[in-house]
Parts: sequence; C-alpha cells; structure tokens
Amino acid sequence: MGSTATPLSYVENTPASLLLVSTREDCIGRKVRCGEGTTSTVGVAAVTAGPGLTNTVTAIKNAQMAESPLLLIGGSAATLLQGRGALQDIDQMSLFKPICKFCASVRTIRQIIPVLRKAMALAQSGTPGPVFVEFPIDILYPYHVVHKELSPKGVPKGIVGKVINWYLQNHLKNLFAGAWEPCDVSPLQVSIPLATADQVQRCIELVSRAKKPVFLLGSQVTLPPIPVEKLRKSLESLGIPCFLGGMARGMLGKDSPLHIRQNRREALKEADLVILAGTVCDFRLSYGRVLNRRSKIIAVNRDRSQLLKNSDMFWKPTVAIQGDAGSFIVNLSEGLKGYTCPSDWTEQLKSGDVTKEKANKLKAEEKTERHLNPLKVLHLVDEEMADDSIIVADGGDFVGSAAYILRPRGPLRWLDPGAFGTLGVGGGFALGAKLCRPDSEVWIVFGDGSLGYSIVEFDTYTRHKTPVIALIGNDACWSQISREQVPLLGSNVACSLAYNDYHNVAEGFGGKGFLVTRQDDNRIVDIIKEGQKACKNGKAVLINVLIGKTNFREGSISV
Repeated sequence: MGSTATPLSYVENTPASLLLVSTREDCIGRKVRCGEGTTSTVGVAAVTAGPGLTNTVTAIKNAQMAESPLLLIGGSAATLLQGRGALQDIDQMSLFKPICKFCASVRTIRQIIPVLRKAMALAQSGTPGPVFVEFPIDILYPYHVVHKELSPKGVPKGIVGKVINWYLQNHLKNLFAGAWEPCDVSPLQVSIPLATADQVQRCIELVSRAKKPVFLLGSQVTLPPIPVEKLRKSLESLGIPCFLGGMARGMLGKDSPLHIRQNRREALKEADLVILAGTVCDFRLSYGRVLNRRSKIIAVNRDRSQLLKNSDMFWKPTVAIQGDAGSFIVNLSEGLKGYTCPSDWTEQLKSGDVTKEKANKLKAEEKTERHLNPLKVLHLVDEEMADDSIIVADGGDFVGSAAYILRPRGPLRWLDPGAFGTLGVGGGFALGAKLCRPDSEVWIVFGDGSLGYSIVEFDTYTRHKTPVIALIGNDACWSQISREQVPLLGSNVACSLAYNDYHNVAEGFGGKGFLVTRQDDNRIVDIIKEGQKACKNGKAVLINVLIGKTNFREGSISV
C-alpha cells in the first residue's frame, strides 16, 4: 500500500482549535447534554496519519484536563509498511499513551467493532477523557483494493518470490478473516464511581452541624448521569452558598441568591465547612492554601489523584470521596430534607457580592487614559446579552475581567480554555456551540492576542451558516503577560501588539465588522444591538473595541 490518501485525509490540516470543538460540554463531545437533561455521548475527531495526528496533541491534552470523553481516530501507514519509512509513518502510539485513557491499533477488520466498543466505554467511564484508535490504511479500504495492492504484477519466480507471495496472501486473509460475521455493536456498560451510603451519611452529619458551609463546584458536577437541572434543584433545596468554577458556571442561573461571585478567598477563611465538589486544589485554589486549616473539608472527585492533590502540603480533607460529584450532591440533598442553611451566612456573603459589584460598576465609569474602559464595555454587553446566550471565553486579561462581570444565563452556557489555559479554543468552541444550539446567541469574548489563533474561522462561520458574535477587547497588548513582566523585568518586549482592524478581516470573510472607539462612547449599546440584529440575519459579527488600561485585577497572575 504505497498511497496515504486515506478516507480520513480530508481533515489532514485541521487546526487544533477545531478539534477542540469535541472537548467541551456544549460542543460536539456532549452536544445533547443540555440544561434540559443529560444524555452522554462521545465526541469524535478523525484525522490522517503523521502531521494530522501531531496537530491534535494540544487538543487531546485539553480534552484530558477538561475531563471530556473524546474518541480520536487516526490513520497510519499500512500494517506491512510500518517502521519501513512510509510517508507520514511515525510511532503514534507513544505520542498518545501519556495523554489518553486508552490507545489501540486495529490490526484486522474483525477487531474494529470490539476495539471501538471498548474505547467508547472507557472514554466515558471513571473520569471521562480522550481515547485513541489507530487505523492502518489497509484496514480502511475494501478487499478488492487491498488484494490488488498486495498481489504480484506477474507470476512469482523462484522460491523466494513464491514464499513472499504466500506470506502476502496469508496476511491478506488474516486482515479480512471474520470481517463479515455478525458482531455485537451494543455499547458496553459505562463505569461511574459513586459515594457509598456510609460516606454520604457522614457528610450529612457534617453539613447538619455546620454554621457556615460553602460549596465549591467544578466542571465534574456537570457530568452524566445527573441532569444539570436536577442538580440545580438539589443545590437550591440545600440552600448552601455556592462558588462556581469551570463548566459549573451558570449552574444556578444569572441571578441566584445562592451564587456567590465575589470575595471567595475571604469566604473560605471564615467557612467552617467547605465542600469541594469536583474542584481541584491546584493553582486555582492556590494549591489549597486558601482553605482554612480549621475548616472541615469534604472533597469529592472521580479521579483520586485530583481528589487529593496537594493534600500532603497545604490542606487535609475531613472526608475524601472518590466518586461522582453530581450524584453525591443529589444524595446529600435527599438525606437533608428539611435542612436549612443558616440564612445570616448566605445573606452575609451575598451582601459582600453586592458591595463588590457596585464597586466594579463605579470603576467601569472611570475614564481611561485612552480609548474605552473595558469594564464599562463588559457591563453593557452583559445587560444586552440574550437570555439564551452561550458565552465562549478565549483570552487573558480581558477575559479575566469578563469572568467577574459577565453572568452566564444558565447551566452549560459558559465555555473557556480550562485548566490547561489553551488559548485559541474560541473559534472551535463557538462553532460547536452554535451547531448544537443554533437558536442561541453565541458570544465569543476574545483578547486581541487570542483572536489571532482563530480569526480565520469567520470564513467557517460564513460557509457553514453558523453566525456568532465575537467581542474583541483590543488593547494592542498581551496584557496578562505584560502586567507581570513589566514590574519584574522593566520591559514590555514581545508583549506589544497593534490596534489592528480586525473588523475588516471579518468583513473580508463575509461577516459583519464593527469598530468601537472612544468617539462611540454613547453608542456602544446601539452597536451591540446592531451586531445582534446582523447575527440574527445570518452574519457572523466581530465587534472590535479599542480599550484602555485599568488597575482592575492589578497584580493577578496564574502560575
């Protein structure tokens, strides 16, 4: 088999940002896991051999860290030519074993269904994640094509020729042996770890005695088998204040009295019980240092290594449960019927929220040295954003500010780069979100740096009629890097960008572009509404907002 033009080669040059479509809840990987219910499925990315696969490494690692079930199907050189210098022939299995839950190379036709059944089940079991299945090219073509390639051009001569021909014919027979026999194609059972009744009971007792409990909810609470709406009702029945992170953002809706958005560090210092439901003590929680050592801590996570991360250094769980966080919360709620969280504690945290958000709005009215105040722009977008909106966050400094101001409208309506910090996901995430929820208003919040990774996707939005709205915070800088680099090194080298006309690029790809400057200060809402109208009329929209510098989030870095 000399050719490498496999049936998978049409996505040979697919960028990682598009493959990342399959790695988030609202996208292809879990497209039917909407707020109305949970029906898990697995995202599939099919790429050609060699560079097609190496281009996916970042996307697959992101899927692993996002705990999203993804099947990567890759082509490879023919079984007889592997290791012999065929085009695009590399050791692909070694690349993916460290970042996939399961890797397999299909060597015969009869293995295809059993291998894929196993891969699909493992992708969803335990802590969901990516799996990789390699398909050599001679597994993908019909019998007559492979037979023609392996058969000699003339009658074999001599004993060596006859032995080689005998070997090739036996290899062909083995490839296709059993290919047409009936095979069970039903899905294998998915294994999901659950908390034991004793563990739940112990936690019920801890919660019932707590005066100042808090939930820290991470992405895992949105995983099957619990529908997100059922989980939401359980949280509301418990009445415990909640801090939401990752894919859990929006779990309680836009204006829930239980959702605490501000002053998390201060709340954790005062809390007497902290429930880490799918939340990991990594850099996002200062490796556990923000937890009060006097607090009781309940940790629930499907992955044991994540469950106990840094527990030997900065914190220690009172109860550690390797199990599904969503199921645990539902069971906890059912065991605490009639329980009411002390109202003064919830009111205290919510009051702090209101005070902080008022301060943010006042800061949004401050004049920046040049261009527009980014906080004002974000507040206005939040007010005008439709109730069915999905927010895709892809950037550094501007997106960091947006996380404090934009309010996800409901469960599974926030998508961001995740713990891997994978800039460039915005284009692919938004495409997947729009395909799965075509009637929703999909917003991408870009920094001007991250936009460079996927501005070309405006061509995709136009060709595939998937209109989205991109909001660009254009400060001509990699500001998240600059805010740390300049004080430490006194240099802005490699951080400066330019106030480029990104809106014109979108127009060139068939979209609708808007430039917003200080002269448009009183027209921002009108421009937003005009962009929303253009999007409803089928145009992908890019709003290029020139923004200035503020001291909001001053000193914040993530390492």
